[in-house]
Amino acid sequence: MWPNNYGVWVDEFESLGFDDCLDKTWPMTCVFIDDHNVKYLDRPYGRVSRKTLKTKLMENCVSNGVKFHKAKVWKVNHEEFESSIGCDDGSEIKASLIVDAGGFASNFIEYDKRRNHGYQLAHGILAEVDQHPFDLDKMVLMDWRDTHMGNEPYLRGNNAKFPTFLYAMPFDSNLIFLEETSLVSRPVLSYMEVKKRMVARLRHLGIRVKRIIEEEKCLIPMGGPLPRIPQNVMAIGGNSGVVHPSTGYMVARTMALAPVVGDAIAECLGSTRMIRGRALYDRAWKGLWPLEEKCRREFYCFGMETLLKLDLQGSRNFFDAFFDLDPYYWQGFLSSRLSLKELGWLSLSLFGNASNSSRFDIVTKCPLPLARMMGNLAVETI
Repeated sequence: MWPNNYGVWVDEFESLGFDDCLDKTWPMTCVFIDDHNVKYLDRPYGRVSRKTLKTKLMENCVSNGVKFHKAKVWKVNHEEFESSIGCDDGSEIKASLIVDAGGFASNFIEYDKRRNHGYQLAHGILAEVDQHPFDLDKMVLMDWRDTHMGNEPYLRGNNAKFPTFLYAMPFDSNLIFLEETSLVSRPVLSYMEVKKRMVARLRHLGIRVKRIIEEEKCLIPMGGPLPRIPQNVMAIGGNSGVVHPSTGYMVARTMALAPVVGDAIAECLGSTRMIRGRALYDRAWKGLWPLEEKCRREFYCFGMETLLKLDLQGSRNFFDAFFDLDPYYWQGFLSSRLSLKELGWLSLSLFGNASNSSRFDIVTKCPLPLARMMGNLAVETI
């Protein structure tokens, strides 16, 4: 069983043909900016049924003749047109291309630059409770309120500098998924600190947990450099750089990119003149990261670097302006589907829509990340 809960925008999973893999949907989402400001977002949200999705993917593999070998890989060797992996059971498997879907902890993907990730950290529970105050037809995307820290000055002070928010999926009046989340920090925020904040929040909201059904600790590296492109091992998923640097979302995007990468590989290995070696690696990696995608990712990394510099009030001001944008722009940003030109318009609209204090944050805290982004874009386009 996959251990973590996954939330997705319903329209993303529908476009992939995976809408039958959602076990719960909410017609709206909401964002609590503070005690006096709530944003209601007219975009349905869903929780992925991990069992259904995994079963569907495995059945598709079986029906297409995929062969499985259960073992741990301990080394990878490369020759000019062929690679091989050595397994801990003594077996060796040879292939024209190795695809590594081993996640962030994989040791087989190489980088040319220091991996200066930001980190999203969250403590979550699926809990049976006496009651909770949230509407059953709305998923709580972000709750930035901090009144629950009124009598705990240490927690309040730390949260003011390094804020966390609550993410909540209410299933019924007595069953709810609750997750206290640090959107992005560098270095990573203390897990015990996040857990303490969640305890204080639930106490303030009057939520008494009767039974914890599932508990999860979520740590997602975000941003940082892409892997070296191309290289002999092809990456997909968490180790390939597709995690959204500003949000941590990955599931729907990985699902959408997998066929693109698969087509690039099939075009090489299925042709009458089989393309192997460096030409294969180059086409596979460019299928995942064409030039425009690399440039768009630089913009999202700029967004992450900006968020890293915001305190609680700065985060509130930012998301107050962000979710007041035309839905086409904020939805497109969260789903990684805006063009470079549209991302430029988003930036101008966001600045124009922001409060004076938020504009001050942007002007004073963004120049260095902006200069870094422009430098990286210049290198990419040379």
